[in-house]
Amino acid sequence: DALDPSEGDDDVEGQWEKESSSSSPEDSGAPEASEPSGEEEEEEEILVSFGSLFYCFPGKHHNRSAAKYAPPQVRKAQETLDDKKREELGRLKKMVNGLINRLSEPNLSSISGQMEDLYMANSRKDMNETLTDILMNACVTAVAMPARLLMEHVLLVSILHHNVGIEVGAHFLEAVVRKFDELCKSDAEGKECENLLALIAHLYNFHVVHSLLIFDILKKLVGTFTEKEIELILFLLKNVGFSLRKDDALALKELITEAQRKANTAEKKLQDQARVRFMLETMLALRNNDMRKIPGYDPEPVEKLRKLQRTLVHSSGSGKETQLRVSLESLLNADRVGRWWIVGSSWSGAPMINDKNSKTEQKLQIGKVSSKIMELARKQRMNTDIRRSIFCVLVTSEDFLDAFEKLLKLGLKDQQEREIVHVILYCCLQEKTYNPFYAFLASKFCQYERRFQVTFQFSIWDKIRDLENLSAAAITNLVSLLAHLIRTKSLPLSVLKVIEFSELDKPKVRFLRQVLSMLLIKTDAEELSDIFMRISDNPKLGMLRESLKLFLTHFLLKNAQAQKNAEEASLLKERVEVATKALQAKEPKLKL
Repeated sequence: DALDPSEGDDDVEGQWEKESSSSSPEDSGAPEASEPSGEEEEEEEILVSFGSLFYCFPGKHHNRSAAKYAPPQVRKAQETLDDKKREELGRLKKMVNGLINRLSEPNLSSISGQMEDLYMANSRKDMNETLTDILMNACVTAVAMPARLLMEHVLLVSILHHNVGIEVGAHFLEAVVRKFDELCKSDAEGKECENLLALIAHLYNFHVVHSLLIFDILKKLVGTFTEKEIELILFLLKNVGFSLRKDDALALKELITEAQRKANTAEKKLQDQARVRFMLETMLALRNNDMRKIPGYDPEPVEKLRKLQRTLVHSSGSGKETQLRVSLESLLNADRVGRWWIVGSSWSGAPMINDKNSKTEQKLQIGKVSSKIMELARKQRMNTDIRRSIFCVLVTSEDFLDAFEKLLKLGLKDQQEREIVHVILYCCLQEKTYNPFYAFLASKFCQYERRFQVTFQFSIWDKIRDLENLSAAAITNLVSLLAHLIRTKSLPLSVLKVIEFSELDKPKVRFLRQVLSMLLIKTDAEELSDIFMRISDNPKLGMLRESLKLFLTHFLLKNAQAQKNAEEASLLKERVEVATKALQAKEPKLKL
C-alpha cells in the first residue's frame, strides 16, 4: 500500500490547503498563536527524523499535527474569547443597525457623529464589515428602492469616507461592485441590479469614486447590449449623465459613438426598438446638454444633499482629492492583485512573486543608463525630482504610448501632474528639429483627461505671449505642435483667442501665419470645416471669428499669392473659403 513520495507530498499539501481554507472566521480571529510553540517544534524535529515513515502515511501525519492535543484550560480560554468576540460583534451590529434605521436628512448630522465615535471605539475592520452588511441588506432588495432613501444612505458613507478614512468608502464600493457584477452575470429578474447601480451612481455623485469606474461600467454594458443592459444604461445616464459630461466630455462622446454603432448592428436582434431609440435620444440630449429632453430628470435632490455634505465634512476641500480613482477591473481582481488604492493594503497572489526576477533586471537596467540620463537632465535644468523623473521617462521610452503609460504609473497628483505638461512642452521646444513624438504624446494626454487639455492650453498661451524671447527653432517647433493639436481636435481653435489681433507685432503675425497655413494645407476639407465650425456658434468668440476671417483673407491669402507657386496658392485659397464658410455657418443673420 505504500505511495510514491511525490504523490504523498501533493496529498499533504492539498489536504493542508483544504483544511486551512475551511477553518471558521472565529478560529482565524482567535489569539491562538500563529507562531509555533515549543511542543510543535519538537514534533517537527521528530517528523523530520522519521520522514520516510510518514511518506507511507501522509494522511496520518497531517491529522496528528492538525488535531494537536490542547489542555482543557487552553480550550476553555479560547472558547471564552470566541464567545466574547461574537458577543461584541452582535452588540456592535445592533447599535449600527439602530442608527441606520433612524437615518434621515434632518438627523444625518447626529447619526454621522455617532458613527464616527463607533469607528473610534471599535476595530475599523469590524466596523467596515458591519456597516457594509447592514447597508447592503437595507438597500439591495428585489423591489426598486426609493431614490431619496438610497441617496441618504450613500451620503452617510460619503461623510464617513471623508471624515474617518478612505477605507470606509473603498470597502463599501468593492462589496457593491462585486455584487453588481455577480448579479449581471446571473439572470436575476428582480430590481437588485438597479439598486446596486443607483448606489454606485450616488457614490460618484457624492465624490467617493471617480468617473473612471462609471465609464468602465457603461462600456461593459454597451459591450453586452441586451435589453436588460439598455435599461441599466438609461438608468445610469439619467442619474449621472450630466456630471459625466462635465467631468469628461470626450469619453462620453466616444461612449455615445460606440452605443450608436452597437444599436445599428443589433437592430434585428432586439425586440423593443423603442427603448433603443429612447436610449440614443437620451445620449444625444446629454451630448447637447439639453436637460429638457430627459423625462423625470431632477438634479435638485442631489444638489441639496451635496450642500449638506459640505457642511458635515470636516476638511475644507471639495472632496475631489479623496475620490477613489479605481477601475472596474481593479476592483474585481482585488483579491488576486491587491488593493493599491488603500494605503497600507498588502498584496497577495502569485503575480508579485513571478515577476520578481524581471523587475530586478529592469531596475538594474535603468540603473546602468541613469547616470548619463541624469547628467542630461541636469543640463536641461530639470531642477526637481519630479521633473527629472518625467524627463527620464521621456528619454527612455520606446514610443509615445510607452511614455504615456510610464508617466501615468508615476502616480503624480494635482500640481505635480502639471509638471508632465511643462516638461513635454519644454523638451519639444528644445529640439533642434521638430520631433512629432511630443505632439502625439501631448495629444494622448489631452484626450485622456480634460485637466491636461486645460494645462496644455495655458502653457501654450504663456509661450505665445513670450514669442519675442524664443529662438527660431523653438517657434517652428511650437507652430508644428500647436497645428497638430488643433488638427487632431486635442485643443480647440479657440486657443488662438489669447492673441490680440488689434495689437499684432511681427513675431505674432509670422507665428499665426505659419500655424494657419499648416492647418489649412495639411487638413482635409471636411475636417477643416469641422474644426472651424466648432467656434462658429459660441457668442463669446465673435471677436475671434471676425479677426480670423480678416486675417485669412487679407494677411494669409495675399502673402501666399505673392510667395508660393500657383498650385499651392490655389489650394490655400480653396481651404480659406472652406474655413470662412464654416466660421459663418451658425452665426445669427442680421435682418434689416
